[in-house]
Amino acid sequence: MKGKTCPMPVVETKKFLEGKEVAEIEIVVDDPTASENVRRFLGSRGYSTTVAQEGTVYRIEACLEESAAAAGTERKRPLVFIDGETMGRGSDELGKILMRSFLNTLKELEDRPWRMIFLNSGVRLVVLDSEYIGILKEIEDLGIEIIVCGTCLDYFHLKEKIAVGRISNMYEILTSMNEATNVIRP
Repeated sequence: MKGKTCPMPVVETKKFLEGKEVAEIEIVVDDPTASENVRRFLGSRGYSTTVAQEGTVYRIEACLEESAAAAGTERKRPLVFIDGETMGRGSDELGKILMRSFLNTLKELEDRPWRMIFLNSGVRLVVLDSEYIGILKEIEDLGIEIIVCGTCLDYFHLKEKIAVGRISNMYEILTSMNEATNVIRP
């Protein structure tokens, strides 16, 4: 996949794997972003991965984990989708109180989501001056992945201020929503 830019390496990898149970695969790209996105995609499909960099070339080797191959059934994968700074409509002051309560309660769930997505003005919750950073770091420490829309961060001029989570793209956001067994929106 050398010479191809995102999202094509992920798209091509997905197409190759569709309808097959591939035990081992090697993907070669020459773009660091493509390398990271392919590695994460394969991880979401039950593969353990290693990445070897040789100059400007990235060699991603992946093996299907036995538990993923043997499972055969989908595990529960709830996803939290936050697209605003408050919860609910009406009073913004009440909405902030509800958002704080929502995030604190999320930490206590027995069946926690595997991922949280922040986009549109919701990205303001993950930046340095946000009152929610402490809670979100605790959530991330519990193993819940936090991904943040890079386009949204750019739009609000906040990319340099991200304090929790990692920057992502619309392909990963849409794929995550598609893979989720349910989507929770505060």
